[in-house]
Amino acid sequence: MVTRHFDQWLVLLLFLLQAILLADSASAATRQPRVLVLHSTRQDTQLARLADRDLPRILGARLSQMIDYYAEYMDSARIPPSRREAAFRSLLNQKYRGKRFDLVIAIQDPAWQFVRRHGNTLFPGTPVVFTSVDRNVARRRNSTGVIAELNLSGTIDFALTLQPDVTRIYVVSGASFRDRAYENLARTQLRSLERRVSITYLAGLSRTELERRVAMLPERSILLYLLVYQDRHGENLNPLDFLDRLTRLANRPTYSWVDSTMNRGVVGGRLRDQSALIAAVADKSIRVLRGELPRMIPVSTIDLNVPQVDWRQLQRWHISEARVPSGTRIAYRAPEPVNRRNAYAYVLTAVPLSLFIAAVVAGLVIQRRRRGHVHGDDLRHVLDEARREDRAHRLSQRLLEAQEDEWARIALELHDDIGQQAALLAIDLQRAIAGARGRQKGTKRWVREALLRAKTLSRSARDLSHQLHPSTLRLVGLVGALTQLQRDLSRSGITITVAAEHAMPALPDDIALCLFRVAQEGLHNAIKHSGARNIGVRLSGDNEHVMLTVTDDGCGFDVGAATGKGLGLLSMTERVGAVRGTLHVVSGQDMGTRVEVAVPLPLAASSRFA
Repeated sequence: MVTRHFDQWLVLLLFLLQAILLADSASAATRQPRVLVLHSTRQDTQLARLADRDLPRILGARLSQMIDYYAEYMDSARIPPSRREAAFRSLLNQKYRGKRFDLVIAIQDPAWQFVRRHGNTLFPGTPVVFTSVDRNVARRRNSTGVIAELNLSGTIDFALTLQPDVTRIYVVSGASFRDRAYENLARTQLRSLERRVSITYLAGLSRTELERRVAMLPERSILLYLLVYQDRHGENLNPLDFLDRLTRLANRPTYSWVDSTMNRGVVGGRLRDQSALIAAVADKSIRVLRGELPRMIPVSTIDLNVPQVDWRQLQRWHISEARVPSGTRIAYRAPEPVNRRNAYAYVLTAVPLSLFIAAVVAGLVIQRRRRGHVHGDDLRHVLDEARREDRAHRLSQRLLEAQEDEWARIALELHDDIGQQAALLAIDLQRAIAGARGRQKGTKRWVREALLRAKTLSRSARDLSHQLHPSTLRLVGLVGALTQLQRDLSRSGITITVAAEHAMPALPDDIALCLFRVAQEGLHNAIKHSGARNIGVRLSGDNEHVMLTVTDDGCGFDVGAATGKGLGLLSMTERVGAVRGTLHVVSGQDMGTRVEVAVPLPLAASSRFA
């Protein structure tokens, strides 16, 4: 009898233990992932901003849960290594003692070297994802990473393609520890080019001396800008802001190695795509957070150096666009003048719209005649009535709907016809390359160039399709579509942020499309005309209205003088009016621009506003 009771108690105890273990397991599975990012730079650098903006968003979206995200900054450029390591170790130890992370991400080599030396003490057992520019970098057992080498010699090759008469290259770098590391890398990579051109290093100079030298460069020379965090006298500088100043002073073209320097006066180069680097880090991090062992994930060596040019700088330095290699990204290109082909396209679009307007007016005349109110000045009366608010609203709305339908049709044809044909052509050319092994090198090179052109055509068709008709709007909603637009336009090197103050309701299609088009027009205007470095898009609302605000820190413009002249403002005004909203533009010389839109919500949508 005692034995039977004991067995029953034992079974009950085992059942309770199993329930506790299952509860702990479920809690661990649903616990918010805790991630610490260690940046080698200070907080205001472009790479740190990109990482802190994109990593939490990408990780959260892919894991379908919010990330407990932490970030710390070593400031390796301004603080000497002898003082930096001890101070940073002490900071992390005091700040995060007793806190366990699911992942540590080390961005760039100084942070990775720090983790290799102190990670076992500070974060015992925590997996690490790192980035490096050195393919021979050492790896810890519990780590994986992304290696993205800099291609400084590729930038010089690119520059010599654009300017084949160049005989002198002046390499600019500063005096800090990090500046000197980039100078040493340049000396190693550019050594093989010294047979072709003369290379002079303007390294570790005072700020005033460097400014004087770049303003007096000889003919047939160019600048390669590496990094300037500090000058000879210890004056600390913001590398991108200082680049702005140098390119204004320089009497010869400037080239660079990273895409954050675009829109800072550089012509271009083979520039590292920093957004792609963050995306690659996110991919590794997702695998680790989902339970893969880091030592089983291979370290990736990827080429993120993309040829890019600033079209405005080509014009400034009289560099022929015909010399730009195929496949190069051309940024900030001015709108093309109307040529015969463009005029033909405009006519094809304008004629149906004109016929539609004529049909509407004719219908109004016929309707009036049937009512027996025909007089000699009927047409004038009909047109007067058409200008009244209600009929003008309906006419404007129908015209916009017709325009959107036509754009959707063109976008579909671009995606399903031209885009697919280009993709098939790329596949055929890929097969041709595979079959060309052992044949003449010239043929293989020609096929490779044709493949690059086909891929560029496919990408252009896809981008144009998305611009004409935002298919993501119906799939992921207005906030998702604006986020995709942000990602597409962030390639320009400008910081773009999208924020929504509330959980957005499912807006009616016409209102969502109106707000998306206004944001799209506002972003394009700011990028093309304002010289802005930061652009913000914000959605908010209450029970009666949904509001959209687009702000930038650009040069601004005279709103009064521009009213009625620019197609952009006219288009936004018409779209907002078609959904019975209001548009308000605030701007002025050197004060940036603010576009504010308020649209009344239908009762069904307003009741769902969170």
